Amino acid sequence: MTAPLKYLQHYPASLQDKIRQLQGKNLLGDYIQKRYPQPHNVQTDKALYEYSNEIKQAYLRNAPLLDKVHYDNRLSIEHHALGLNTAISRVQGGKLKAKKEIRISSFFKETPAEFLRMIVVHELAHLKQRDHDKAFYQLCLHMEPDYHQLEFDCRVYLLWKSIDKNTTD
Repeated sequence: MTAPLKYLQHYPASLQDKIRQLQGKNLLGDYIQKRYPQPHNVQTDKALYEYSNEIKQAYLRNAPLLDKVHYDNRLSIEHHALGLNTAISRVQGGKLKAKKEIRISSFFKETPAEFLRMIVVHELAHLKQRDHDKAFYQLCLHMEPDYHQLEFDCRVYLLWKSIDKNTTD
């Protein structure tokens, strides 16, 4: 048996074998580009905030308001952090106020539109569900019915980009 592929360790061996075959034939990029040909135009922090808020308003109207959503250059694939959801608490006039903030890795500026949506949906789901449990993934599926397929394909994309980066270094 061969070693599991980076980013795909938790998937069945049969699925890993299919990706390994594509990788061996240098077809990972073709697989991704055929399935997800459309880039997105959400390039600024303001556009990302508006994009995230539209999704939030459509599916999570009762969730806390988002105070800030922005791309973060410090979040990287190498650190397995593609997005972060934080609540920054401050004392304001005798009351404790929590500001909700979402950070998305700048890596997602250059991904297909579907992958940006998947990571935004993931981080928005954390507004209601802190843990990655059944309720969390049900909420992700409520906001994005293809969530699991997009997460898998995003991992394939990450693998392709990491291989591509290593061959160009």
